[in-house]
Amino acid sequence: MALATRTDRRPSMTLTLWDSTVGKKAIMAVSGLVMLLYLVVHMIGNLKIFFGSGEFNGYAHWLRVMGEPFLHYEWALWIVRVVLVAAVVLHAVSAYQLSRRDLRARPVTYVHKRPRASYATRTMRYGGVILGLFIVWHILDLTTGTVHSGGFQSGHPYQNVVDTFSTWYGNVIYILAMLALGLHVRHGFWSAAQTLGAGRASRDRVLKTLADVLALVLTVGFISVPVAVMTGVVS
Repeated sequence: MALATRTDRRPSMTLTLWDSTVGKKAIMAVSGLVMLLYLVVHMIGNLKIFFGSGEFNGYAHWLRVMGEPFLHYEWALWIVRVVLVAAVVLHAVSAYQLSRRDLRARPVTYVHKRPRASYATRTMRYGGVILGLFIVWHILDLTTGTVHSGGFQSGHPYQNVVDTFSTWYGNVIYILAMLALGLHVRHGFWSAAQTLGAGRASRDRVLKTLADVLALVLTVGFISVPVAVMTGVVS
């Protein structure tokens, strides 16, 4: 008797989640919150530059030795980097695929734009592209030193930051990217809350206020560094 073969095997739960619109939105929300947590920590770390080169360079060194002796030198930092890269890729791919689905679902463009759509909502796609390009430039500038101005000094992050923000183009790129980040966070946090079921009529005002505060604090916090270098507060 011939053995029967199964041809109707069900796809895995992970694949089903990834293929569904709801699943992609959930992945976007979770990956976005992971990146938001990193941004808050990163901003706090950046503000150490106001306490002098010793404090800032010491913080940069701690990032490489955190977890020792349980972890080897830079292992914890690389774990963070891998998680962030995964979050960025999942977020970007999900956003792109959801955008393509939306275009296929309504191939004829609207005659009138939706009046209730905010500026941040309409520019999320372009803001994401700007931030993606900025991440590449930021890594090449302050991590690898490939496009760094003034001579990149490994192990001297304070001086590298001052060098970058001593150029007009370094300031323009960074400040524009941080403004785009603020808009992205403002809309993204609100969307993530709705996707993950945190949105309720009784909580909407609180969530919107929290989104505004987060966006404002991150934007001002990040931009304060290049402004401090330009004005001579940090030098």
